[in-house]
Amino acid sequence: MEPRYDIAIVGAGITGCAIARQLTRYDKTICLIEATDDIALGASKANGGLVHAGYDPAPGTMKAKMNARGCELYGTWSKELGFLFHRTGSLVLGFTDEDLATLEHLRDNGLANGVPHLEIVGPDRIAELEPRANPDATCALWCPSTGYVDPFEVAIAAAENAVANGAAFMRGAPVTAIDRPQEGGFVLSTPKGDVRCEILINAAGSGAGEISRMAGDRGLRMVWRQGNIAVLDKEPRAIMPLYPVPTPVSKGVIVTGTVHNNTVITATAEMREQGDKDTYASDVEALLSGARKLVPDLDTRRIVRTFAGGRAVLEKTNDFLIEASESTPGLFHAAGIQSPGVASAPAVAERMEQLLREAGVELVERADWNPIRRMPDDFDLAPLERKEELIETDPAWGRIVCRCETVPEAEIVAAIHRKPGAISVEGVKRRCRAGMGRCQSGFCQSRVVEILARELGVAPSEVPLEDTGSWIVDGPLKNPDAHTGAIAEEDC
Repeated sequence: MEPRYDIAIVGAGITGCAIARQLTRYDKTICLIEATDDIALGASKANGGLVHAGYDPAPGTMKAKMNARGCELYGTWSKELGFLFHRTGSLVLGFTDEDLATLEHLRDNGLANGVPHLEIVGPDRIAELEPRANPDATCALWCPSTGYVDPFEVAIAAAENAVANGAAFMRGAPVTAIDRPQEGGFVLSTPKGDVRCEILINAAGSGAGEISRMAGDRGLRMVWRQGNIAVLDKEPRAIMPLYPVPTPVSKGVIVTGTVHNNTVITATAEMREQGDKDTYASDVEALLSGARKLVPDLDTRRIVRTFAGGRAVLEKTNDFLIEASESTPGLFHAAGIQSPGVASAPAVAERMEQLLREAGVELVERADWNPIRRMPDDFDLAPLERKEELIETDPAWGRIVCRCETVPEAEIVAAIHRKPGAISVEGVKRRCRAGMGRCQSGFCQSRVVEILARELGVAPSEVPLEDTGSWIVDGPLKNPDAHTGAIAEEDC
């Protein structure tokens, strides 16, 4: 028989993982179901990690309600879940009288949404707050509560905490059909087997419309707003998030630091065909042009990676949809979670709990719920004393595999054996940054493949770059013997 759960959550992006973490607090069995082979591979992957403060959404919208509250919750969530969060503040730069009027409107928006300490500042204060900001800026909106995270790290941390508290995680399991048995609930068909649940939470990102349709609800029409992003090599000091005056559909091209001291230029916003993740020369040029307007001395020759992804946008409202279905009992939606989705994730999880209660679902807190997830050891960031202690316990901590990010073998092994752990080269990259440096895996990828093969008990030819089928090794492979250094050929 198919496994039975009280609650199934479709979609292991940052929204679905946050909801799973929130609900494992209560006496319900939970399954998190993901179509791809890992966590945060949709919209969660294609953003700059900014925790927007909440001054941009129109007051009264679901975005406004979730954004400000989510930003507030990040301080608690980062401490409990052990992920990096830097609340740096941000500036929206203006250059004209028209810009100043827009900044005043944003300030009023933010105050209505509950964003604290917003202030319009002039050139001297701009230079004091961020010396690299364009000196031609005549005014700016200063927002102290803005910050940034690694969106992969947040989603993975929430999923790990949910699994540690008893949630099941199914990966590589796209939902292909949903039945509604006469006795109630749902049966979800996936390539990994059927799943029965009483409550279904639709957090499927770009697939939310199809999940809604299969569950018998009104079809949610989703459109694809594609964005290109550029990542620059690390800086001695991370740049404060700098925004332009926003447009009606986008916050514009933003320059920001990251928790790992890279600089990110994010993001264009173009309506394109569903699933388009190509990078476009015109979009990259728009990124560079927008970035230079904010930070004139930005050395764009230091770009190490450009990539693109999409935001699943509700066609008519351009707002978040977080609600119980009116036509399908037991179905709940967290759909249209575009920007500011990362910033809003903790609040969306909190809101979903509230919706369940309003629907009459009894949620009794578990005595054994543990909100704490300890941050894994990051060798690159560890003080010297901790590095020495780790190497003393296991010499593999001293064998550096990724030189750009100073990632040792033991850290990669730990990433593989976390639950849920890495099963691909990109999965390792997301968990411990092996391959995210300036050489972009040029030197370490073969060693990561070797470690994955060894730890997972598979041949190197079975180690994917990302999803099943994205094989890296094909054909004979020569491996040095670990003890003699002799080269032995394996048929892979």
